[in-house]
Amino acid sequence: MNVILSIRPRYVELMMEGTKKYEFRKVIFKNKNINNVYIYTTSPVRKIVGSFKIGEIVEDRPERLWDNFEAFSGLSAQEFFTYFNGVERGFAIGIECFRLFDEPLDPNDLMPRFVPPQSFCYLDTPSDDFEQRTYPHPRSLTETPTYQTIFPDAH
Repeated sequence: MNVILSIRPRYVELMMEGTKKYEFRKVIFKNKNINNVYIYTTSPVRKIVGSFKIGEIVEDRPERLWDNFEAFSGLSAQEFFTYFNGVERGFAIGIECFRLFDEPLDPNDLMPRFVPPQSFCYLDTPSDDFEQRTYPHPRSLTETPTYQTIFPDAH
């Protein structure tokens, strides 16, 4: 089982730089057998740009998550606490084996009637396109012109 997470472009950039090592969520997948997380980058990109493996998942109060993971969050305190406002428990998902696809994927080409998930959605079986783009041709940050490949209109 795999999931697609919706993540804003700014946070994907921080993952690519290696400064964001945890993704924070108010809710988490009930299925604990997740193999890959596919990253759907929200507007203006609106493409599936890469994947990662799940490291540890920590559930705790937002204050404790911040205390433990601030340095790896890629967020300001204001962004973090605004996101978790009114929530008693949250989740920090460890990002491991982050990979960029050779080229971003248009999800509509792979999944008819694709609707970007509010938080995440399950993906029962990835298409061959997902696996081919993720695994035999992984790109490291040193091989990837990140802004040109993923954010061609930036800078």
